[in-house]
This record gives sequence, structure tokens and C-alpha cells, in this order.
Amino acid sequence: MSTIDDDRRMQQYYDNPPMAEAAAPAEELPRFENPIVPDNTVGGRALIAVIAIMTFLAALTTGAVILVHSAAGDWQSEVAREVTIQVRVAPGRDIDTDVLRSAELARKVPGIADVRAYSRDESARLLEPWLGTGLKLDDLPVPRIVVVRLETDPAPDLTELRRALAAEVPAASLDDHRNFVERMRTMANTAVIGGLTILALMLLATVLSVMFATRGAMVANRTVIEVLHFIGARKGFIAGHFQRRFFRLGLQGGAIGGGCALILFALVELASRWLLGAAAAAQFVALFGTFSIGFLGYAAVAAQVVLIALVAAFASRATVNRMLETIQ
Repeated sequence: MSTIDDDRRMQQYYDNPPMAEAAAPAEELPRFENPIVPDNTVGGRALIAVIAIMTFLAALTTGAVILVHSAAGDWQSEVAREVTIQVRVAPGRDIDTDVLRSAELARKVPGIADVRAYSRDESARLLEPWLGTGLKLDDLPVPRIVVVRLETDPAPDLTELRRALAAEVPAASLDDHRNFVERMRTMANTAVIGGLTILALMLLATVLSVMFATRGAMVANRTVIEVLHFIGARKGFIAGHFQRRFFRLGLQGGAIGGGCALILFALVELASRWLLGAAAAAQFVALFGTFSIGFLGYAAVAAQVVLIALVAAFASRATVNRMLETIQ
């Protein structure tokens, strides 16, 4: 009887097995979220310093190009509004009469705003920067100058003025400063091209610095990168870490260099205004204006900071992608 009861209980055990005790929840393992590219490294700080120096020099070059281009534009505009009548000493002619007649002919031409005839002493003082002061020029055939200021609208007919001078004052010649304006325009364009070339070289140096820094970071973390690559991590995932890291480095370095350049421009502009009354400052302003790069210059420096950060990010991404292709 007991055997039958034991068999019945065994069958019931197999038909309705007892529920297993709920397993205790496993303890969650701690997570260590270490970046693939360490944030605070000697190489990273060195790269920030290099980018800051490159950005500072690039900003100075940009400011110099803007100043030269602006000053050259002012010079050209000022020179283009004036022409000069040069009256030479000629045998058998009275130079004072020729000067007065040249001024009268210029005033008759439509579009002439003002005519000013230089005296003998004023014409001699124009030679002092080359010949010095205290020289006796009485025995020298110093020409006389008549400065003619033009109106912008309507433009005067300089061909007619030149023809009238040739007919009535043979010793006079009209100079419209065309050659000087062309040389000035060539100089300004050369300065702009030179500045752009320097900017391109600095940008290339920044790209090379970022590439070397990226390679160094990959070599230092090659084991981690290979493990991630072999377990199926996509190239974009790994390259994205480097891209974000070097974008921050480029932005930090660019902000430091560009900020220092902007502060320097602001200080020099304030100093030039403070020294505006001095003779040296007057000559300086005549060459470079008020030494203000204006809103366009400040915006160009800010754009350079962002551009260098983007260049650093994409250069690092391209370098990582190329190096990941070599990992088998």
C-alpha cells in the first residue's frame, strides 16, 4: 500500500513540479565610463598651445591685411579726387603768369570743385623731405604746382583740360596720378594675396599638428581601439570620439589665440586715439587710418576661431579613419 502511495506521489511530483524559488536579483556591476581619448593629457595641452599660437598669428595677419586694404582704398579714393598741373620754368616765359593761366583754364572746366596754386615757397617746401631744410633754391628751376580737386558727379573732362594747357601754356603738364593709383592698387592686392598665403600656410600647419596629435593619441590607446574594432564597433563611433575631442581642443586653442589678438587690436586702437595729437601719431594715422579693423575684422577673427576648430575636428576624423583601415 505504501508502494502504491509512493508511486502516486512521484507521479504527481512529475506532473506538477514545485515552483523554483525566485532567484535573488544579481548585484549590478559597477560601470567605468572612461573616454577613448583622455581629456587631460600633455599632448592635448601642447596642441592647445600650438593652435593658440597659430590662431593668434593668423588673426594678426588678417588684421594687417584689412588695415592695408582699407588704407590703400582711402589713398586711392583721395588721390583719384585730385589732379596736379605742373608748371615748369621755360625760357622766355613768366612762370607766375603761366601758373595763373593754368589755374584759370582749370576753373573753366565743368566738374572742377576747387583749384589751388602753390606759391614758390610752398613748392620748395614740398622738396624738403628729400633735400632737407635750409637750402637756397633760388637758382634752381623749381616747378610750380597747381592742385585741382575734382567733383565725383559730374566727372570733369580731363582730356579737354590737357588740350587747353598744351595750346596756351606749353610749359604746363597735367598729371592725373593714374600710374600712382595703379601701383598702389598693385601693392594692396599683393599684400592681400600675401596675407591669404600666410593664412593658408598657418591652416596647413594646424592640420599637420592635429594629424600628428591624433596619431599619437591612437598609438597611446591602440589596445582599446583594436578591442573596440574587433568586437564590432563602427568606425564612425571611434572616429566620433576623436572628432569631438579635437574639436574641443581646437575651440579652446582658437579662443585663446583669437581672444588675445582681439584684445591687442582693441588696445592699439585705444592707444592710437589717445596719441592722435602727436606728430608721429598723425603720420601713423595717415598711413593706417585710425588703426581700427572694424566690425568686419572682429567678425573675421571670430570666424577663424570656428574654422580652426572645425579643421581640427575633421582632420582628426580623417586620420582615424585612415588608421582604422590598417587594422586587420
